[in-house]
Amino acid sequence: MTTARAVDTAPGTDSAAVLNRTLLVVVIGSVMSVLDTTIVNVALRSLSEAFHAPLETTQWTVTAYTLALAAVVPTAAWAMARLGARRTYLLALVLFTLGSLLAACAWDMVSLIVFRAVQGLGGGLLMPVGMAMAMGVADRERYGRTMALLGLPVLVGPVAGPVLGGWLLDALSWRWIFLVNLPVGAVASVLAAKLLRPDPPRGAAPAPRLDVPGLLMLSPGLALLLFGLAHGGERGDFTAPAALVPAVAGAALITGFTGRALSVRHPLLDLRLLADRTFGVSVAVLALFSCGYFGSMLLGPVYWQQVRGWSPTGTGLLGVPVGLAVGTTMQVAARSVDKVSPRRLIRAGIAVGALGMALTGLQFGLEDVPAWRPVAATVMLGVGAGMVLMPTMTTASRDLPKERLAAASTALSINAQVSASAGTALVSVVLGSAGLDPAGFRTACLVAAALLALALLPATGLPARRRTG
Repeated sequence: MTTARAVDTAPGTDSAAVLNRTLLVVVIGSVMSVLDTTIVNVALRSLSEAFHAPLETTQWTVTAYTLALAAVVPTAAWAMARLGARRTYLLALVLFTLGSLLAACAWDMVSLIVFRAVQGLGGGLLMPVGMAMAMGVADRERYGRTMALLGLPVLVGPVAGPVLGGWLLDALSWRWIFLVNLPVGAVASVLAAKLLRPDPPRGAAPAPRLDVPGLLMLSPGLALLLFGLAHGGERGDFTAPAALVPAVAGAALITGFTGRALSVRHPLLDLRLLADRTFGVSVAVLALFSCGYFGSMLLGPVYWQQVRGWSPTGTGLLGVPVGLAVGTTMQVAARSVDKVSPRRLIRAGIAVGALGMALTGLQFGLEDVPAWRPVAATVMLGVGAGMVLMPTMTTASRDLPKERLAAASTALSINAQVSASAGTALVSVVLGSAGLDPAGFRTACLVAAALLALALLPATGLPARRRTG
């Protein structure tokens, strides 16, 4: 799917006003999606108690969302070409908001799981479509600033989600963790309808056909792979049939899709993008760094609650300095990548992040260490992440032709989802094998640090300076 009619930019329309309106809508939608994910993660025990269901069953409220998201993300580029980016984004907002309303009205665990899947269908389109729209209206001089603002949800979600979720659960009820999305979704939908640039007319070009064989391979393949990774991580055993069979089946389907995508004229996802050296290297950097960074995110909350006996609210507050470090650094670094060497900036960020992760593990491995020391080390990790994530995405896509941005944003979204799931599963297995004690957390952190450091290898292929023409 190489056509991205929805993000084509007519001469003279690439103004700051158009960009700012697009960013306002996209950031609001992304914040809603990220907040929902972090809030639900802290509410699993409350949901289990409310529906008198085992925690293993309640976990499916997260799994169903993830699998629906994985199934719909590959269709983003096709949907933008077929329906237009504005209409696709409105559809995503409506689906997510409707899923939130239905989830708030759930009467048992099965209905909640089904309605979470509806949310996932909308959430899976929000990020790639929103990113493609923003990239499509940003000129090269404003590209870093655009990507920096697109990274704001990374700051708001992890910082506000656990705190807001804990307050809603304590003061109101579990239904409010979904009802809180309704006013935000309504505002985002109204703003999208009013502020987003209308999709250009299709003209004489025929509507793109959906690559059905590719869809039937990639969407189930991603869902099966993510399910296998998640199940293996939860059980601490990738060799168990319940984890190994779906993971292998998913990998086989994705391999089949890869062969098809490289051989047909209009594939569901244009993998020929990877032939662009900068894009391909950036994807490799993001895969390794995301695997270590997002995989390590489960360690802090489990350590502070299981080893140190902190409350969920206290644990959430400990994440505030880290979130601020990530968000602040991201705003500076993503803008700086417009002016400095991407290779130098991103490699420095990888080194800082890996060092921060290693120091976190060393602090976790000590008995009764003062809380500020591991938090300070994790803040260093956050600074490194801020220097790597959005700057690398900016570098990956800035010099691509606008007609390939829809495919690029879809590929980047899939890469992020798979890498984060793989990292979470791997770190979970390492932690389960090493034990829920200081030594076990040290080992898991050092493994995550090694994954971060491995990103230095492909980072040597990043551009030594930004292109000017």
